Amino acid sequence: MGVHTALILCSFFLAGSGDPLAPPQSAGTQTGEQAPVLTVEPRSSAWSGRAPRQLPLQRPGGTAPASLEWKKNNNQALLDNVKIGPDGSVLTIASARPGNHGTYRCVGTNAHGKSQSSASLTVHYSPKVQATPKSPARVRIGETINLECHATGRPRPTVTWHREGGAKTGTSSSTEAKATVQVPAARSEDAGVYVCKAENSEGTVELKVQVTVEGGTQAPTPPRASILQADMVKVEGDSVTLQCQATGYPTPTIAWSKLRAPLPWQHKVTDGTLFLQNVGRQDSGQYICNATNAAGFDEATVQVEVETPPYATCIPEQVRVQAGEAIRLQCLAHGTPPVRFQWTRVGGNLPPRAQSTDGLLLISQARPAHAGTYKCVASNKWGSSQALAKVTVRSA
Repeated sequence: MGVHTALILCSFFLAGSGDPLAPPQSAGTQTGEQAPVLTVEPRSSAWSGRAPRQLPLQRPGGTAPASLEWKKNNNQALLDNVKIGPDGSVLTIASARPGNHGTYRCVGTNAHGKSQSSASLTVHYSPKVQATPKSPARVRIGETINLECHATGRPRPTVTWHREGGAKTGTSSSTEAKATVQVPAARSEDAGVYVCKAENSEGTVELKVQVTVEGGTQAPTPPRASILQADMVKVEGDSVTLQCQATGYPTPTIAWSKLRAPLPWQHKVTDGTLFLQNVGRQDSGQYICNATNAAGFDEATVQVEVETPPYATCIPEQVRVQAGEAIRLQCLAHGTPPVRFQWTRVGGNLPPRAQSTDGLLLISQARPAHAGTYKCVASNKWGSSQALAKVTVRSA
């Protein structure tokens, strides 16, 4: 940037004052006395430091304030390259730095009060850049090369990437003061020197990153996916663990999905393993392991069936009949078929003429002795459930 100087001048006047060279009047004889009115020149300035700048000090008239003081915006401390002139009216910045950018306030005080005026200084400077990762960067064959370059400067610099030798590799994108370059699956020929270039009106800067691609000449190979578990049957409430493995180069990425349905809400995937907790009938279906890398994709499937034990109910739960009428009790059950039904009488035997078919218990010509509690047990391969019905027989 070089060593140059910026001047910001603070001048003052008293409204209604006379000859600017006349001596100050006493407080008892002067009319129109008031707090100083200040003017900072220039009000705003953009400075690159390429050439020194000197501005004339304007003195519209009046007597000087008792004191002049300079402050930076938000009361920040003035940097060590900022100097104040002997009478306080001139602020000098030598060899400007980015930290000198901002707003400066000149505050004047006399016996009648205080006043202030401000000016903004924009310091232009050439770009500075930083790359991630730093040079040298090493990746293995098939891995992603991902370079980012950030730049600062004023005005805001434009940032681009290129590879030494002019060869175009991968895809690149750029936003204000930031640019990236990406190679999805590195090959041996992608090694080399990548150059980040940042430029604005104040200058141009470059930063080089040496990229080394390790792993010999191994070529990418498509994935081969497999699931360790075979098709399975689970009972409602169980947990399910499905492990997927995939070979290929570069190492494939594994994702799980479910055929024609979303994954169960309680699913969790860790290192290619799918965990399902407290499964229900709705979780039955085909689960798919998808393996993907830069060379292609593959999938493997497994069928999961969730079976449910029966849940039995009696219709009705209480029956009142006259002697000689028929007693009808229906047992229903929700669960994985086939479901078997068995009727018994609590504390005794079924009447000799009782008939049971598909959960229906029929007792013709009821007698008072047939009163009592009847129990239906529904069972399937996965469990059993029972329900009770109370029968009352009134005498004719």
